[in-house]
Amino acid sequence: MLASWLLVACALPPPSAALPPVPPGAPPVDPARDALRRDAYALESLARTPLARAFLHATASQPPVAPRIVWVNPATRAAWSDADAARLAPERRATLERRELDASFYWETNYGSPLSYVRAVEVLADAGLGELAGKRVVDFGYGTVGQLRLMATLGADAIGVDVDPLLPALYSAPGDQGTLGPGRVTLVTGKWPALASVRAAVGDHLDLFLSKNTLKRGYVHPALAVNPARHFDLGVDDAAFLSALRDALVPGGVVLLYNVCPAPAAPGHAYVPWADGRSPFDRSAWEGAGFEVREFDRDDTAAIRKVAHVLRWDAGEDAVDIEHDIFATYTLARRR
Repeated sequence: MLASWLLVACALPPPSAALPPVPPGAPPVDPARDALRRDAYALESLARTPLARAFLHATASQPPVAPRIVWVNPATRAAWSDADAARLAPERRATLERRELDASFYWETNYGSPLSYVRAVEVLADAGLGELAGKRVVDFGYGTVGQLRLMATLGADAIGVDVDPLLPALYSAPGDQGTLGPGRVTLVTGKWPALASVRAAVGDHLDLFLSKNTLKRGYVHPALAVNPARHFDLGVDDAAFLSALRDALVPGGVVLLYNVCPAPAAPGHAYVPWADGRSPFDRSAWEGAGFEVREFDRDDTAAIRKVAHVLRWDAGEDAVDIEHDIFATYTLARRR
């Protein structure tokens, strides 16, 4: 157990009483938010720890979300909120694409339900994290604000870091960032730790650094040449990244890389870099940077497949063969 994180468990009502399903026929205030809440209720049977259940319960207090309009430059991927685009010169705005994004996109963007983070939360709870209240948490490559909102609802100072320019335009309405109940959500755009401005915006004294589906060996150190869009450039070398990570964490602070992957490409087929979810940094690199490695490339496939089934990854037009094409691995380290 991580002794510095061994806290009193959250006091919660029994699972059966905590998240009753939305009554059939009840008028939906926000169908996307209500669907998220129903999925949380369905996932509760898989949650063993109070922290994981609390994460799911946090969906009950999320407000309805209105559709968003963003304007995107298709060539550069730069993006503006509707309010910011209205201040552009008409001739410049005419070069942009207007996109109306519904509430489902607000919660999932291109990456799926934020509730898939429940497995990462469970891993942290098993490692000794009892609560998120008062913790400074970074989600590196956050992709969607949903899991940050749930963490903030539990009292975390939740900081999302990503390079995607669409995200600050999408999450620019009042209430998307800032104080959220007992916690806070802050979104930072740019390369961490390569840019001093991004490092300053994120700050230090972090209790938890979490990265899901971003720090993959296949993205950071692909085995073969790949399209630049499929290569995640840290902006610094491995040693500098791990050194910056150590310096940003409090003593005893924890890092979790949790990666969900498809099956590797069959022989004769194109290389799939995102299928290699191993840590991009060797165990010796972690240890040399001042970390105690608690788990290294540990398999979590059986658990994530259960989550995937509840979240219906095996249904619809983009159905996945869960038993043959969903795998998960994680690395857990603690700053000495």
